[in-house]
Amino acid sequence: MTKAADKKLIVGLDIGTSKVCALVGEVLPDDKVNVIGVGSSPSRGMDKGGVNDLESVVKSVQRAVDQAELMADCQISSVFLSLSGKHIRCQTEKGMVPISDKEVTQDDVDNVIHTAKSVKISDEHRTLHVIPQEFAIDYQEGIKNPVGLSGVRMEASVHLITCHNDMARNIVKAVERCGLKVDQLIFSGLAASHAVLTADERELGVCVVDIGGGTMDLAVWTGGALRHAEVIPYAGNVVTSDIAYAFGTPPGDAEEIKVKYGFALSELVSKDAKVDVPSVGGRPSRSLQSQTLAEVIEPRYSELLGLVNQKLLEIQEQLRTAGVKHHLAAGIVLTGGAAQMEGLIECAERVFRNQVRIGQPLELSGLTDYVQAPHYATAVGLLHYGKDSQAFDEGEPEPKRSVSGIFTKISGWLRKEF
Repeated sequence: MTKAADKKLIVGLDIGTSKVCALVGEVLPDDKVNVIGVGSSPSRGMDKGGVNDLESVVKSVQRAVDQAELMADCQISSVFLSLSGKHIRCQTEKGMVPISDKEVTQDDVDNVIHTAKSVKISDEHRTLHVIPQEFAIDYQEGIKNPVGLSGVRMEASVHLITCHNDMARNIVKAVERCGLKVDQLIFSGLAASHAVLTADERELGVCVVDIGGGTMDLAVWTGGALRHAEVIPYAGNVVTSDIAYAFGTPPGDAEEIKVKYGFALSELVSKDAKVDVPSVGGRPSRSLQSQTLAEVIEPRYSELLGLVNQKLLEIQEQLRTAGVKHHLAAGIVLTGGAAQMEGLIECAERVFRNQVRIGQPLELSGLTDYVQAPHYATAVGLLHYGKDSQAFDEGEPEPKRSVSGIFTKISGWLRKEF
């Protein structure tokens, strides 16, 4: 068994409210991620992105990591870890510097980013990501890559994503208890975006909604840059809870019924379809119409998507006020475990009045049969993120494979934790 570090492997660990999944990937010469190990276990001790029982989380993580190690035949020592929860905040800041030598150098870019991110944030929070949006030199705005351009002064617009110190510390502690080092903490919604979006969608304007068990992570992109990140602390578990109460069935069985037989739009269900519903306390199971099940699920999904739509309208209004292109011309991309419901696209299109698609991980090879599904989007995104970060680690030689332009280099450097 080799160590992950020896083979230059990347490990993504997504600790969700309902499941923990660990993926081991290697970066191929063509810059694709080849998935060679997958581990998954039910999540215990997590609620809405936060740890509420440390020992249970440690056991869940250990099970998923052991499975991934066995499949990849390697020993995992460090991971890229996802983070969610309603404590996630975001803000856009600007910085300005004089251009030192009439032509923009990498140092100038570093300086202007540093100026923009030096804004005071709450003592309880820490900066998770510093993401460049665009640069301006003198009177020219909307520059993606300023290196080599001439001018007198440069301005940068950057997006900061912050998280609560203690929430981050608790989830890192759970991973460290398993003998693992955390390479970097990454906002789940950003990771999912890296896995399921195309460059065209980011440019045109798109919102990724990662619907998990306990949280819905939003990431709004326009003009090729991230404009807003937010977490709504309600998701798939409320649907499961509704089914359990409506039919008097244990939560575990309610989850299984939802996944196997659920429809987010009752009119798509066959009138004759039936579903077997287990009862509690040893009572015999009952047979119910699938239509009745859909009538419980549909209003709740409509309500959840309605919350997202309400947030989107607020975000678009803020972008409009800030003079930023705010139209989501590429529509909405739904991903995550709770996005695998039949009829969800039709239900969502009614709510958003925009085009909707289900996001599956892109740009992958290897164990695609396992991971080409919405519930692996965040974990796959962590691998893509890790690949970009490792390619630009200081102290390491620049990888031989070609990287698309210097702006990728800037982005890669900026993704590191500050």
